[in-house]
Amino acid sequence: MPRPRKWRKVCCLPENNRFGPLNKPANTEHFLKMTVDEYETIRLIDLEGFTQEECAGQMNIARTTVQGIYTEARRKVAQSLVNGKVLLIEGGEYRLCDSYGKGCGGGGCRRNRCGKGLMGKEDRGD
Repeated sequence: MPRPRKWRKVCCLPENNRFGPLNKPANTEHFLKMTVDEYETIRLIDLEGFTQEECAGQMNIARTTVQGIYTEARRKVAQSLVNGKVLLIEGGEYRLCDSYGKGCGGGGCRRNRCGKGLMGKEDRGD
């Protein structure tokens, strides 16, 4: 019997799901797909300043899983920047949080505010 899938908790979907060079044609050979859970690790670690351990707790997965997801996400961002590929954010193994649990640094989820005001370490009580 296969192991049950462990969904990654994500606070919110990105406001924009397509990034890249403006001068590329819109054919699929120039596209690179990033999953929503990869996007969430980039958001939490690089933008919010979480450690991999804190990110793992936030997403309800193991730190080693976060490390693998994060490594792949950064590789895709680098490919997009260096090779001029359009980055599409979609799919993945995730569930949106329910806005009621402890998350996003404590005190409930910021799902409704996601992307509209960043929370630094001082706001999280570190």
